[in-house]
Amino acid sequence: MEDALSLLDPDERSRGGLQRQTELTGAAPPEPATLLESTWRDFVFAEVWARPGLDRRARFYIAMAGAACANAPDAVVDGYVRGAMTLGDATQEELREAALHIAVYNGWTVGGVLDRSITRVSQELGLPMAAYTKVRSAPWDPEERLVQGAANFKAITTTDGPPRIPGYFQNGILNFVFGEMWTRPGLDQKARRWITLVGVGHSSTDIPIKSHVYSAMASGDASFDEMKEFVLQYAVHAGWPRGSVMQAAVFDMAAKLEKGLPFSP
Repeated sequence: MEDALSLLDPDERSRGGLQRQTELTGAAPPEPATLLESTWRDFVFAEVWARPGLDRRARFYIAMAGAACANAPDAVVDGYVRGAMTLGDATQEELREAALHIAVYNGWTVGGVLDRSITRVSQELGLPMAAYTKVRSAPWDPEERLVQGAANFKAITTTDGPPRIPGYFQNGILNFVFGEMWTRPGLDQKARRWITLVGVGHSSTDIPIKSHVYSAMASGDASFDEMKEFVLQYAVHAGWPRGSVMQAAVFDMAAKLEKGLPFSP
């Protein structure tokens, strides 16, 4: 079958999984003591991470965001952060932006899980704390921020923004999420797409899932094939039921795009 995961000799599979797990987490894992621990090596690292169709950097951002959303043990989150940093797939500055980005979609508590991991790993690697720029470093006109937020919303999601109703719509989405956070220069838009998709998937909310799946493909930031691989990588931390919801959204939105239809839930 064209998309099937490759079948290997069991010992060869374990050896390959151990090698990849060590490389991707920056540390040799202990010998598995349980069935669950062995499947991290023999399925997640030996097969899922080895698949073509999605680059390693994307898989790191999906894994880090997924682990943070799942409130994974520190060692799991730290492993991904360490691997991304030591392999050169993400800098500390980029990861700090990623922590803020996931905070928007799943709460500052979840963002803190990733942010604290970045601090621990940076200290372990002997790196100084990265400098950061404030969300706003100079005075601004409130109307300008709203106009900019609405324009960014349309450019990023390919749909019109929400109404200017004070509170959540105006002050949360237009002012901050799209008026300030999404367009910060410290992290590229494609990485932000993967983090967002994990975040909306974890929220289990139908319209945001479909909207961001649609816009990821409509913008050209993710192809249909990449999205199919994303679902498998995402499901490792989200679980197969959430993966099924995401898979359905990918096929549904891809069909709309193929027909040239605008977004609709």
